[in-house]
Amino acid sequence: MIRRNKIANLALLASIFLLVACDNTVPSMPTPTVTLAVTATSTEIVPSPTVPKPSATAYSPTATISPASAPSPTGEASPTQTVSAGATASPVGRSKLAACTPPEKGTVGLDSLGDPLYPQLGNSGYDAQHYTLDLAVNMETDVISGSATIRALATQDLDAFNLDLEGLEVGSVAVNGQQAIVMREKGEMRIAPAAPLKANEEFTIVVAYRGVPEGSQLEGTPVTIGWTRYDKGVYVASEPSGASTWYPVNDHPCDKATYTMRITVPDPYVVAANGLLKEMVEAGDTTTYVWESTQPMASYLVTVNIAEFTRQEQTSKAGVPVRNYFPARIADDLDDAFARTPDMVDYLGSIFGPYPFDAYGVVVADTDLGFALETQTLSLFGRGVATRNAEAEEVVVHELAHQWFGDSISLESWRDIWLNEGFATYAQWLWLEQTEGRVAYNARIDEMHQVVKEEAPPPPGNPPADDLFNAGVYLRGGLTLHALRQQVGDAAFFNILKTYAGRYKYGNASTNDFIALSEEVSGQKLEELFDAWLYAADMPELR
Repeated sequence: MIRRNKIANLALLASIFLLVACDNTVPSMPTPTVTLAVTATSTEIVPSPTVPKPSATAYSPTATISPASAPSPTGEASPTQTVSAGATASPVGRSKLAACTPPEKGTVGLDSLGDPLYPQLGNSGYDAQHYTLDLAVNMETDVISGSATIRALATQDLDAFNLDLEGLEVGSVAVNGQQAIVMREKGEMRIAPAAPLKANEEFTIVVAYRGVPEGSQLEGTPVTIGWTRYDKGVYVASEPSGASTWYPVNDHPCDKATYTMRITVPDPYVVAANGLLKEMVEAGDTTTYVWESTQPMASYLVTVNIAEFTRQEQTSKAGVPVRNYFPARIADDLDDAFARTPDMVDYLGSIFGPYPFDAYGVVVADTDLGFALETQTLSLFGRGVATRNAEAEEVVVHELAHQWFGDSISLESWRDIWLNEGFATYAQWLWLEQTEGRVAYNARIDEMHQVVKEEAPPPPGNPPADDLFNAGVYLRGGLTLHALRQQVGDAAFFNILKTYAGRYKYGNASTNDFIALSEEVSGQKLEELFDAWLYAADMPELR
């Protein structure tokens, strides 16, 4: 029993929401009273100009970048340099991705994208292209205030459409510069623009809002998700649907978009977020950190982390920048846990194809988390990773592998979660094979197969909504890839992985897509193999 539990813990440490042997309790923070000057009934917000963007500490487009703030060769602003208040951000290119569902009939977008596990998530009728989040964070009261500007493309004629937003107070909503009528119910915000939108029309939504974000918990996730305040700072971990706790969004991975985040915090706090740090704008005793993500990103992968961080920089031999944000007081204790990250980036790039983003790195929250999360370009960990030694290495490579499988390629529906977790789990075993040899790999496969036989989790191809992050999607999902490798041989198998990573880069894929691609690349009929490993109640034996 002790040996089996040790093996299971090794495997499940790498999972995102399967709890590990550490305290995952986040200290509760007092919730202040927030007053917002809006006029509202229980269902309708009357547009009001009383919730402006941050002013004295906000981004302003009127000043120029000082010479000292020239971007580094990676495109990032140096973390030791600042720019004058109001420096202008570089433009962001337009990213167009089709939604996973076809346009609906009629002129009212639905408050759903039809996800088979979580039909309440996401909204139809439009395709979000780019989000600009301009927020000031009061670290004493926990209030965030500012605006979200969303550039979108109508996929049908629209008289009204929905955004997802939990709890926060909305001061005004404008569509194409004209005030819109807003109806709110639970986590849905129905927006009726002043002028109807035509199919294929680009439009812009600006939402001014404020409040104290409160985390949420979706059926099937064992931890609170979204914007989370702890005693030393803030972290954001949103899988599968916590993004709507802190900004208005089409909260489903089918609708990926690019992002600009301008987050203003009081000194000495530092903001670590997705993409590249483009500017740091000083204004009195605050600093605005401007982060840009120019590759499409699913909403649950968007993260903001605020604490007294120190930044560590590395570069892989292949030239991938690696920047880590560690709590200043324990930074030295974390070096060993992440020392091999550049080597991992290059190894995974050799078998999956080139690293798909501008940079990679990790951020460590100075609190004990019961999970790690593959937030795009900047994976999130808790401080306990520093004490896990060899076990931590597997967690690190797991979250890194998600940058290809889960981040660059996003799932089409949450039922396809094994495409994220099974792939990242199998990447752990490939890293084990690379560093310790085939004997160690084979031993791990045998051990994990035995664990799954004894624990009997649900088949990975059809996870239950109330237990999404079960051991089956991780372990049996990973074993499915091992079985595929055994069936088609190493040359075809690794060709399948590279082809899959390249064909669906920055897009979405389903289980059927992966099966069809595997048959195409290998030249074999694989339906029987995938049916047995993904869907059968009884897991097959190893060959």
